[in-house]
Amino acid sequence: MNTETNRFSNTLHENQNKNWVRAIDSSKIINWIDDLFKILFPEKALETIQIELLLDQNKANFIAILSEIVKDKTANEILDDTESFYTALPELYNSMQKDAQAILDTDPAADCIQEIINSYPGFFAIEVYRIANAIASRTTCLLPRILTEYAHSKTGIDIHPSATIDVPFMIDHGTGIVIGETTIIGKYVSIYQGVTLGALQVEKSMQEKKRHPTVEDHVIIYANATILGGSTIIGNHSIVGGNTFITKSMNPYSFVMQSNKNTVLNQQEIKDINFFSI
Repeated sequence: MNTETNRFSNTLHENQNKNWVRAIDSSKIINWIDDLFKILFPEKALETIQIELLLDQNKANFIAILSEIVKDKTANEILDDTESFYTALPELYNSMQKDAQAILDTDPAADCIQEIINSYPGFFAIEVYRIANAIASRTTCLLPRILTEYAHSKTGIDIHPSATIDVPFMIDHGTGIVIGETTIIGKYVSIYQGVTLGALQVEKSMQEKKRHPTVEDHVIIYANATILGGSTIIGNHSIVGGNTFITKSMNPYSFVMQSNKNTVLNQQEIKDINFFSI
């Protein structure tokens, strides 16, 4: 081994002993969440005993994951966190069903629940968020963020696990959506692709402050709208038009839209216009 390789190897070793490590193989977490989804939404109905056995195995894998990445809790505390999460699973499942039903009820392109469960990226991202949020409320560790980033990598939808999102919640299409850590979203909210619910400024000193907007019940936010700021409130039953940029609160029942004018011409009557001139 040459001198440079030896020196770099020593540097890596020293830094890895200072916690410059991944802490866990993420594939273990991905396998766990995929297995949980197969229990909640299988290809075909399972017998009760099958479900019980699968849930027991899933719980055992969850304990193993927590034991590997949570270093500041005892084994009994990890077991308590596990029992708390799995006790909450029926309520989480009920929320997932409400999300899926709301998507079916509002999206004219949706034909059945099976289509939503199998193919809607918005549904998958929301439900991974709900699981990650439930874990984040019980224990501080890497697991919730790894879960939502897994959903992000699959769907292009970035939801922070500590955001607060009521039930039901609908995402249509979804690519490019960002929902920040301190965002609060009410019931029956629909958002479309490219929407950002973000912070007005990004400074580490604001870590403990509310940086992201509040969206009240029955709001629709159309594609590529940007809403910023911890004090920004979108009042209930409001409609936020596409490509809008909002940094101030809106009263309930508001409608905001871009005022840019589009020109429509009849091509058959146009002879000498250069469409590519600047």
